[in-house]
Amino acid sequence: MVKQIVRDPIFLRVKSEPAGPEDMETVQDLLDTLKANSDRCVGMAANMIGVTRTILAAQIAGKYKIMINPVITSHSTEYTETEEGCLSLSGTRPVKRYKKISVTYLDEQFRERKGTFRDFEAQIIQHEIDHFSGILI
Repeated sequence: MVKQIVRDPIFLRVKSEPAGPEDMETVQDLLDTLKANSDRCVGMAANMIGVTRTILAAQIAGKYKIMINPVITSHSTEYTETEEGCLSLSGTRPVKRYKKISVTYLDEQFRERKGTFRDFEAQIIQHEIDHFSGILI
């Protein structure tokens, strides 16, 4: 189900808890909400739809990807200085993001996966993982 985007910075600063199989409805809601906002958004964290769980949905390589409990396991020393926006906030802000990251996560079937992401895809994932720690751009 498409959910309303949370814009309350106090709520968005709450740290997220690990997700489990009981959170599959949130996985679907997050994916539905990202698809409904695909004209202006490429990634979303669960807290953006009011659920403090470590789940993200993103458009990666032209496909929608779900990452449950993602952890950045390594990153490059190179970074990009860029500007980012967020559906939960107005405007854009300058940020620094690693150019390359490796991530371990669970897929929708709760199977462990690993991936390496570069450039814009790495930027998307880092932005959403920041949401889990209550970090707002």
